[in-house]
Amino acid sequence: MRKQEGVFMDCTDQMLERKEAWVLKNENLLKQGVFVMDINNTYIDEDCTIGLGSTIYPNVWIEKGTVIGENVTILPNSFLSHATIENGVTIDSSKIVDSIVGENSVVGPMSHLRNHTHIKGDARIGNFVEMKNTNFGLGSKCAHLTYLGDSDVGEKVNFGCGVVTVNYDGKNKFRTVVGDGAFVGSNVNLIAPVTIGKNALLAAGSTINKDVEDGAMAIARPFQENKPEKGNEYKNK
Repeated sequence: MRKQEGVFMDCTDQMLERKEAWVLKNENLLKQGVFVMDINNTYIDEDCTIGLGSTIYPNVWIEKGTVIGENVTILPNSFLSHATIENGVTIDSSKIVDSIVGENSVVGPMSHLRNHTHIKGDARIGNFVEMKNTNFGLGSKCAHLTYLGDSDVGEKVNFGCGVVTVNYDGKNKFRTVVGDGAFVGSNVNLIAPVTIGKNALLAAGSTINKDVEDGAMAIARPFQENKPEKGNEYKNK
């Protein structure tokens, strides 16, 4: 029992020392022109750097050499590790690991960027979006409920809600390429490997397993059939 108590005391002492280091780091950041909103409930490792004019809200964890530029806003409940965040970015309640977010982009809420994802500038990554090993082009948008894995996305591409890159066949991973200016409708499945050309349009609800040339429209879904009065008949049974 005494041995267990000793281990517990050692762990407690270590945590108190680390807590003191976090508070000291936050105090130094305040002196350097970084707005740490709550120095007692913000956790920033010593080897992380944050630029002038950035604002860090409470309950944020920043670790392992993360580099944050100037005028960045990191809202509560965000976690950053081995990340590079460029100037003017806003991160809202999101997790970013081993990834780069370009200037003036907005990430979150509840986004997850991982495994060497690179978001170029002026991008919008929205609610419940996950990206893995993906290059996401300048000014492109992916607003909600989407998974992009092993993908190369051009500039000014728009993804509708519920898009999925199907990148794994059970044995191997494959890449998806989406050209500049493409529009990917809601609930589209992109079966990799596949290439979508510049300014292509993918109709909502399609499952795309063939390349789409520049400027083309692809639609891959069953056609709708309306049956007159069948709705009324069902309700009146």
